[in-house]
Amino acid sequence: MGRIDYLHDPSAPPANSVVPSVVAFVQNSAGYVLMIRRSDNGRWALPGGGHEVGESISETVVREVREETGIEVEVVGLSGLYTDPGHVMRYDDGEVRQQFSICFRARPTGGELRTSSETPAARWVAPDDLPGLDIHPTMRLRIDHAMDWTRTSPYIG
Repeated sequence: MGRIDYLHDPSAPPANSVVPSVVAFVQNSAGYVLMIRRSDNGRWALPGGGHEVGESISETVVREVREETGIEVEVVGLSGLYTDPGHVMRYDDGEVRQQFSICFRARPTGGELRTSSETPAARWVAPDDLPGLDIHPTMRLRIDHAMDWTRTSPYIG
């Protein structure tokens, strides 16, 4: 299924759904960041996905990272809450979703790096190499906030 992101675009279609979702900023002991390339838009992103009935939000983080990358993680903190109504995503099935994303910091605890049907590429990326990747501006904002260890409280916006 394809996806097009609109960010403060007057030609964007109106949202018809909101789905709580998570992304995980996972950094290994060498400082590398776990990144995926999404199959729906081809861009690089933090691993994550939608919250499901019967899960705690931290269970969603652990499940999504495992499903998309093969890496097992432990949630260690909250980095930010992203709910900009000017960011909508249009999917091929007609859904137009308003952004509602919670970014968590997590640390790897095991697993083997692999790809999935949702992620044709997954890799550990040096922070200095992030600017060379095709990353949507809203995802870059999440990464920048999560990498800023001087922040004393989560971003809310």
